[in-house]
This record gives sequence, structure tokens and C-alpha cells, in this order.
Amino acid sequence: MAERTKIGAADRGRLHTSLLAWYRVHRRDLPWRRTRDPYAIWVSEAMLQQTRVETVLAYYGRFLARFPTLVELAVAPEGDVLALWSGLGYYRRARSLQAAARAIVERHGGVFPRDPAAVRALPGIGPYTAGAVLSIAFDAREPLVDGNVARVLARWTALDGEPATIARELWELAAALLPERGAGDWNQALMELGATVCTPRLPRCDACPVTALCRARRLGLEAELPRPRPRPVTLAVEALVVLVERRGRWLVVRRGADEGRMAGMLEFPTVELAGADGGRTGLFPAALEDGGRPLLETGAEVGELRHTITRHRIRARVALGRALFTGRRAEFVWASAAELGRLELTGMAKKVLARGLLAMPPR
Repeated sequence: MAERTKIGAADRGRLHTSLLAWYRVHRRDLPWRRTRDPYAIWVSEAMLQQTRVETVLAYYGRFLARFPTLVELAVAPEGDVLALWSGLGYYRRARSLQAAARAIVERHGGVFPRDPAAVRALPGIGPYTAGAVLSIAFDAREPLVDGNVARVLARWTALDGEPATIARELWELAAALLPERGAGDWNQALMELGATVCTPRLPRCDACPVTALCRARRLGLEAELPRPRPRPVTLAVEALVVLVERRGRWLVVRRGADEGRMAGMLEFPTVELAGADGGRTGLFPAALEDGGRPLLETGAEVGELRHTITRHRIRARVALGRALFTGRRAEFVWASAAELGRLELTGMAKKVLARGLLAMPPR
């Protein structure tokens, strides 16, 4: 370990004692903390990546009620999995979760493995998820570094730099700080401290149980470290959502397998319009047509909505429309309003339902 990140044995002992005592008193009562089932813990970690705890709470119980075991997740139709994930975003996480469940059934008889190398070999499972599940479920001495832990460790050691540039040192430090026993509680205490006290902006150092051991605090750098990564440029998207009804059923379109984070999901027909500069981002097709012939005709508008997908800021006009095609098309699905609520819709399509736009009279 680099000299600048070393923490002496005496300070390590003080960190363990103080932080674990604080965690026992102040930890949030979250459903995935009430179990040692590696599958349930794994599901929570998959959901929590790039998603707020408050959002995950609304999905976690429903997901486990429908897929209570790893084997049931493995054999479920992908559409059922995506339908219960709909609204959490980053749908690749759901596909990877199911792919790994199927791999566990094939390679490990449906039992979540305890061997770290076997866990990291599973689809979609990286060092963080492996460390989280193994330490929390089995008390294995496996480190983890997520955004919260990176921030805590960087401040404790006054380690300067963006998380990506200091990642190796952070992982080495996380491994060196693991206690002989209780690695799961220790890792969760680190994450909890970062999530609730050692926050990105305005850290609550007065409430921190280990503030006396924080080098960044002593140097007055607690609000500056770790250095923020450059923000990606946001992209403005103008779109038109077309609501097409036929005999009590509504038209939705399945996105292609190569269409990014929303691949394979269902959405109401959506076309990206040219922006103020005349350009488009490619998030939605520029037209819904077949061989140059339009597939839909657009009518009166019924509303407008705004939606964000990663760095895309979408302003969508919503209009009624009419189908200009006959027969079946592989990418099109007709569903009643009741059925739509059970399908694997994108977050923006769910917003159309939630706003009641299907029943809105034309303007």
C-alpha cells in the first residue's frame, strides 16, 4: 500500500471500535439488512447501483415476492423480470442478474457460491458486488468500494484525486482495513457513513464518530475530497409520443436488442424531433416508417411530459394517432390499459400511464 494511505494499527483499532458502535445505533432499518440470504442481498445490490435507496424500497419487496428464489428468477421469462424492474432504469442490470442466476443454476446447482473467484466469474458481477454479497451474507473478508466508501476512505487519508484515478489505492486501503471478523458489518458501516454523514456536499463532520481520525478534516479539505469527476454534457431531446388505440388496445413498440440501456423494453411509439440546432441524439428513431412509408399518422395533442435518461433531458409532446399499417409486425404489441401496467414498459411509458394521458381528451 502506498505510504500516503497507510493507517497505523492503533488508528485501525479506533476506527473499527468507533464506527461499528455508531453503526449498531444509527444504521437505517432496511429490508436487505434483515437477512443473510445471499440471493436477497444480491438483488438489493443490483437494484441499488446508481439508484437511490428510497426508490429501491418500492421495488425490492415486489421483486422478491415474484421471484423468491434464485432458481425461480433463472427460469422466469425475461419479460416478467423486466416488467418488475420497469422504472428502476439501467435495465442491463436486470438482464445480468437473470443471466447470473441461470449461470449459478448451471454451474453451482442453484446455490450461490462462496468462492470469490466463482462469484466474480458470473455475468454482470464485478469486484464491488462480489465483495458486498460475500461479506454480508457469509462474513467473508472481502473488501468493497462504491461511491460512498470511496469518499469516506479518500477523506480519512486525504487522498487527492478523482475516484477513478485513485481507485487502486482505495481498494488496497479497503482490503487493509478489513477486520478479522465482522467484515459484513464493517463494509455496511462504511457505506452507511458515506450515505448519511460523510456526504458529497456539506459533510456532517460534527455527527461523524471518527472525525478525530480524518486527515481531510484536519486539513480543511473535507468538502473538496475526493475531487469530483467531470460532469458529462447534458443533451436536450425533443420528442413526440404517439398514442394509438384500436378496439380498446394500445400500441407499444419493442426497442431493438442494440438500443442501449432500454434495449428490449416496450414504449409508446416515440419519434425524436430535430432540436433547436437541427440535430438529433439518436435516443429515439427519427421516424416510424417502413421503406419510406409512414406507419402512423399523428393527430391532436393531449399533453406534454419531461423525463430524464442518464444525460438526456427529454421534453416530449404527447399526441393521439392512427395506425396506417395492417397485419402484425414483430416489434409492435397491442395491449389493453390493464395489460400495459404489467408489461416491461420504459420509465417514460410508465409516466404516460401515471399521468392518465391515455384518457386525456385532445387539446
